[in-house]
Amino acid sequence: MRSTPRARKSLSRRITTQFALLMLIVAILVGFVSYMALENTYLRLYNEKAQDIVRTLAAEIDGDRLHTYVETGTRDEYYDELQEHFDSVKSHFTGIQYLYLFYPEDTQFIYIIDAFKEGDDPANISSLGDVYVYRSMELTELLPDVKAGRASTELIRGADVGFGKTISAWAPVFDSSGKVAAMVEADCLLANLTRVVQRSSSMIVFSLVLMILVVLALVLLILRRGVTLPIRQLTRMVDSYEHGEIADTHFRFDDEVQWLGTSFTDMTHRIEAYTAEVARVTAEKERIGAELSVAAQIQADMLPRIFPPYPDRKEFDLYATMTPAKEVGGDFYDFFLIDHDHIGLVMADVSGKGVPAALFMVIAKTLIKTRAQQGGGPAEILRDVNEKLCEGNEAELFVTVWLGILQISTGKGLAANAGHEHPVIRRKDGKYELVVYRHAPAVATLNGIRFREHSFELYPGDTLFVYTDGVPEATNIDNELFGTDRMLATLNSVPDAGPKELLMNVKKSIDQFVGSAPQFDDITMMGLQYNGPAPTADRLHIPALVENLDDVLAFVDTRLEAAGCSMKTQMQIDVSVEELFVNVANYAYAPDSGDAELRLEVRSEPKEVVMELRDWGRPFNPLEKPDPDVTLSAAERNIGGLGIFLAKKNMDKIAYRYEDGQNILTFSKAI
Repeated sequence: MRSTPRARKSLSRRITTQFALLMLIVAILVGFVSYMALENTYLRLYNEKAQDIVRTLAAEIDGDRLHTYVETGTRDEYYDELQEHFDSVKSHFTGIQYLYLFYPEDTQFIYIIDAFKEGDDPANISSLGDVYVYRSMELTELLPDVKAGRASTELIRGADVGFGKTISAWAPVFDSSGKVAAMVEADCLLANLTRVVQRSSSMIVFSLVLMILVVLALVLLILRRGVTLPIRQLTRMVDSYEHGEIADTHFRFDDEVQWLGTSFTDMTHRIEAYTAEVARVTAEKERIGAELSVAAQIQADMLPRIFPPYPDRKEFDLYATMTPAKEVGGDFYDFFLIDHDHIGLVMADVSGKGVPAALFMVIAKTLIKTRAQQGGGPAEILRDVNEKLCEGNEAELFVTVWLGILQISTGKGLAANAGHEHPVIRRKDGKYELVVYRHAPAVATLNGIRFREHSFELYPGDTLFVYTDGVPEATNIDNELFGTDRMLATLNSVPDAGPKELLMNVKKSIDQFVGSAPQFDDITMMGLQYNGPAPTADRLHIPALVENLDDVLAFVDTRLEAAGCSMKTQMQIDVSVEELFVNVANYAYAPDSGDAELRLEVRSEPKEVVMELRDWGRPFNPLEKPDPDVTLSAAERNIGGLGIFLAKKNMDKIAYRYEDGQNILTFSKAI
């Protein structure tokens, strides 16, 4: 075993000396810091009190009546009430030296009211009409706030008014037209501030020095008995570890030094246990990572990802993407057909990140879509969703939402913006521009929120672009934001791009801007290009009601006559259309009602007419119904099926399919 060298200077004495010097420095710093902190605290409290008083008074004053007092110099009952109220406020709040109401001009102001309390020198109280010429403080601090119509917010030190330093605060009084009619100002006296701060700081320093002296004496005694000797014992024990066996050492006190010795003897066992724990934690992290990957896939699968989503709808082209900042994110987009002529568009951002935001996102997305498909405007939908999300929202999460409902046939739409980013619209042959309007609060922030609706209209060739804040707030390594200006510049760099190319261009521009900086927020975008309503020359969309049969037949006959169809063939087609349409009207939506759509196409080779009858009712294939036995008498035959049978006989071909929630009957006949 190595010999332990003898210390030249006692450890306890050295520690005590260093501790004394340290405490002396601490005492000086504490005194200085406490003085500054107390002074700043008092200044802030005085300033906040003055600001609260003037803002409260300014809000209570009728600004329209003040012009008369300035112009005429006469008082009335309301003036006396104001004077009494100002006097009362000054009397009840200590520290206020001056409290007055004045009319500001460019180089001076005119007193309207100067508050008075018991003990004030009347010679120092101004009267209605007295003039005060601005000094440097008023020119640099007061006048800018008067011109801007705002209250003071910063700590403003006023000039010495004969009683010491003051803090000044003011607030504007507005008339009914929104102009500044007067200013309320309060000057708080700070004469006793320095004395109070010095007395408090001195008490702190004195108490600290006294405590240091007592502690030093105790530290010296304790270090000698409880630290120096046990540390020497511990040193011998550590030295013995070189030989692979720790010496058996008995410590005088059951304290940290003994615990350290005991812990040292168990060190090798703990290292082994720690190694095993690291292996277990590593495996657990890998398991969690795998589960998060599955969760990310589940979340991605919840968002519509098949594009184009509605291949048979040529009225619009739609594309959307979501790139989460973590394994799972809180952003989401959605789009869905509410009915045949309306599509819902959703762009949303849940507060927070990670798994909690993702779970809240799932709930919010489901509620919005479910409620939207029940009907109603965006404001009504968000109102109902807000009430449900507020229930049991202990985590206090919220979601910003842009919800739009577009009428496909007209391009007219309604949108509600609950604290979300402004949408962007490009008119055909124009540029992308922000559509800025007033927002409502985010969803799930408060019960009973009333959301506003905003109407918009898309014309053929127009493009709508919506996004979350992850786009403009993408940040590079210099902590610089991507911003809406760069976003608009990117959109306008290839203005004629389709929705998919458009979104790819924006994402590429963001990646180039951000560079090696980590992604801070989810990046979600959606683009919709409106192509205009589908051609209606050979399509009739109409409520599936029997009373609309004449309109259906008129639609068919007009096109058959234009195609040169013979009267006999036209009658056969009319009979088939009548039977099939009446069948839809009576049974497709029973007991409710809905729409039907008839599409008609005249082909040249071979010359035939091909028609499709569509409805969105319950799935039903009328062709599966057995044909009636026409050899039997009417009394002997089962009821039903004759109309479908006639349609089959009159038409050359007839087929049924169920697709995208639609019953589709296709039938044709040579003409």
